Amino acid sequence: MTNSTPLAQLSAAGVSIWLDDLSRERINSGGLQDLIKNSNVVGVTTNPTIFAGALAKGEAYSEQVATLAAAGMNVTDAVFAITTDDVAAACDIFRPVYDSTKGQDGRVSIEVEPSLARDAAGTVVEAQKLWAKVNRPNAMIKIPATVEGLEAITATIALGISVNVTLIFSLERHRQVINAYLAGLEQAKAAGIDLSTIHSVASFFVSRVDSEINARLEAIGTPEALALKSKAGVANAQLAYQVYEQAFSSERALGLINAGATKQRPLWASTGVKDASLPDTLYVTELVAPEVVNTMPEKTMQATADHGVIPADSVTGSYAAANAALDALAAQGVSYDDVTRLLEEEGLSKFEVSWNELLDTVQTALTAASTPSVA
Repeated sequence: MTNSTPLAQLSAAGVSIWLDDLSRERINSGGLQDLIKNSNVVGVTTNPTIFAGALAKGEAYSEQVATLAAAGMNVTDAVFAITTDDVAAACDIFRPVYDSTKGQDGRVSIEVEPSLARDAAGTVVEAQKLWAKVNRPNAMIKIPATVEGLEAITATIALGISVNVTLIFSLERHRQVINAYLAGLEQAKAAGIDLSTIHSVASFFVSRVDSEINARLEAIGTPEALALKSKAGVANAQLAYQVYEQAFSSERALGLINAGATKQRPLWASTGVKDASLPDTLYVTELVAPEVVNTMPEKTMQATADHGVIPADSVTGSYAAANAALDALAAQGVSYDDVTRLLEEEGLSKFEVSWNELLDTVQTALTAASTPSVA
């Protein structure tokens, strides 16, 4: 494609566009292939919410559900089979992108069970199971950035498995995630694993930060507080990019890169605007920088394609203003640490709820498929 469209301009600026959605219908209909061809999409992310929504509607899963029901498979194993099949199929569709970008893009992510978020050893076991079942080099295993998750990230990277670290909200946790990645690379190198085969992204959440902080500013209610609404999410992410730049220019990181390793790119997640008064492309146009990923809901992607105005770089010159924005919030009594801690807890809870909904949806389908029809 030429650089005549906003999405093409975004790609040319160094932003990899990943779709935050996956379903078997999208795979089978050719819709995913069409997005690669016409919308500069070079990857896909998934989570339990997305899979629950896909399974709850349409008939694309009926045949497989009937087969699994006939085999007497339990619901947990059925969910594992269904979701890994979707991810493997999507990996095959994205394989040419993976090959042409030498593994940087063409990626499809699948998440470990949310119930394992505080269980490092269990997460590593599950990551290995998912990696082996999908059995595609362009898969990524999503691991949440809890304190326990940090240990799991290092151990999983050390095994040569590519990781999408999810649910990052704070700058300090982002630094810890990068450290966990580098430690994993060091262990992989010591084990003789080709570092060029290991990739990782650090998923830094954006709009959820604004939603929580805006509610606190509205509760304060002063003109000074209200003037700060919807500034924190972008500022926080811009500073996360500064953390990335600093970390991967360190002697430690450069030594690994010289040995074949790749940088753990920042990935902007939660980029759909939740406040209707804001521009619907805010978390795209304000976060343009080289070597980042923006994983978008389709609605945000369509809005960007329709009327996004893409700057060459809206991040690297922003650090002083971003720091000033966070300082102003602190001056209003908004605790950054409290907000980011709460958002991590809420993020884990939301995924747990979605996981249970996914289990319920599949169990209902299995039961229906096992029930003899009445003539």
